Amino acid sequence: MARIFGSHDNLSLKQLEKFESENDVKLTELYKEFFLKWNGRKVKPSVFMISDEQGPSVLSVFYGIGDMYDNLTDFIDIMDERLPAGFIPIADDPSGNVICLGTKGPYYERIYFWDHELEPVDFDDMSNMYFLANDIDEFIKSLYEDNAE
Repeated sequence: MARIFGSHDNLSLKQLEKFESENDVKLTELYKEFFLKWNGRKVKPSVFMISDEQGPSVLSVFYGIGDMYDNLTDFIDIMDERLPAGFIPIADDPSGNVICLGTKGPYYERIYFWDHELEPVDFDDMSNMYFLANDIDEFIKSLYEDNAE
């Protein structure tokens, strides 16, 4: 079972609604629950499988909302016009790749891996994105320890 830890401040529903309004994004209900409970943070175990071809990666941190280094608003700005429409960055790995949440259309609530080394010229091209999970809970449950040491 995953253990979520770190020092991000708790978040209120009002702060979450303000974030959605200021960033013109509608978070999924499950992700709102995650934010209200954890507001980002680190997680253990932290390894996840991208694909058979790509292999595993490690989750560094889930971005939070508020005055912190891993601020979701900052990462939304950084990834603007780099991610396909309807996706927001929610976490990253140590190599600068991004774990994304679908917020619209057929990708709503789904979790994807965005590979920065294969970044296409057309940001709506999803050839560098890999499906990870149907929702945030499924993604967290899929995390595992690296026992290859």
